[in-house]
Amino acid sequence: MASVISIREIGESGYKDWNDMVAASPGGSIYSTPEYLDVLCGSAGGRFRILAADRGGEIVGGIALWERDTTWGTYLAGRYLLYYNGFVVKSHISKYPSENTSKQLEILTQLEEAVTGSNYGRVSIRSRSMTDIRVFVAKGWGVKPSYTYVAPLLDLKDLWSRVEQNLRRLVTRCTREAVEFTDDEDFASYFRLHLQTASRKGAGIYLPSEAFQRYFTRLHSQNLCRIFHARLPGGQVISSQLVLTGAHPVSHTVSTAADAEHLRSGATAFLRWKVFERLAELGLHANDLTDAELNPVTHFKSQLGGELQMNLVLTRPDRAGFRVESSIHHAKAAAAALAAKVAFSMHQLVGQNGEPAA
Repeated sequence: MASVISIREIGESGYKDWNDMVAASPGGSIYSTPEYLDVLCGSAGGRFRILAADRGGEIVGGIALWERDTTWGTYLAGRYLLYYNGFVVKSHISKYPSENTSKQLEILTQLEEAVTGSNYGRVSIRSRSMTDIRVFVAKGWGVKPSYTYVAPLLDLKDLWSRVEQNLRRLVTRCTREAVEFTDDEDFASYFRLHLQTASRKGAGIYLPSEAFQRYFTRLHSQNLCRIFHARLPGGQVISSQLVLTGAHPVSHTVSTAADAEHLRSGATAFLRWKVFERLAELGLHANDLTDAELNPVTHFKSQLGGELQMNLVLTRPDRAGFRVESSIHHAKAAAAALAAKVAFSMHQLVGQNGEPAA
């Protein structure tokens, strides 16, 4: 007789078994590991706990919960630096598809009840590679699609053949012009471009400087994060990319940034390709380019030879207080983004001596 699924919160003594399951699961990622979440909490606040689905002493699924508090209570949601925060289920191998489906549904049913029973004010969960969400639909959860591009790295020759011709031309040109690719710890150069790019696009930065530096340093020391640069022959960084690595075979590009004066140089295409090569050398099987909303950046991502993949975002209806607080938060965020965009535009128009630029 099959063992019954039980849900338990695991502590440090169970982290290794949890990480092993996450690394082997198609829906796993570094975002679900306690090492990553500990760093995120230390830099961005919040706290985490891990609920594991246990069958006969074996972890067969679960969810890592990154919790934050407001005046209206505790909530679960992603943010910059936490693109996925979803359910992870161990792969079951059986010649009968019905058995695999049955086991997965049993795990997800117990996890849904555990999350709902935690009485969060808001729950928004984005899971990787999970398509069977009937359990959640039946319980009244909202569902919407979320897209990303994933570049497979096991056959770089094949990937290169699928990169759009103009991008291949730019990569070749940068190589010919001695643009240098580096894998180093130069966070300052990355953050300079991150600030510039955020201002140019009217977007928010991922973390304040000191907190972001702490985030990178702690992850890098555990071999969980890398910063890559494209540099001019003289050493100037003109494009940067922050990538999460780890035990799972899929890496995640968190952020890219480019110098406004060199946007037409092809350095970003060059850097993207060189990063693919470096990640393949490190043994990673794929790179998730993170997000594919319809915008110019996504159009660029689509030219890199990756595959468009759909993930699902599951949401429970907000409690009343959260609906009010969310409206206020979004209004403030929109005002801040507009102010940043206007400030950047004014900076571009005004010369060093306070005169309008030519």
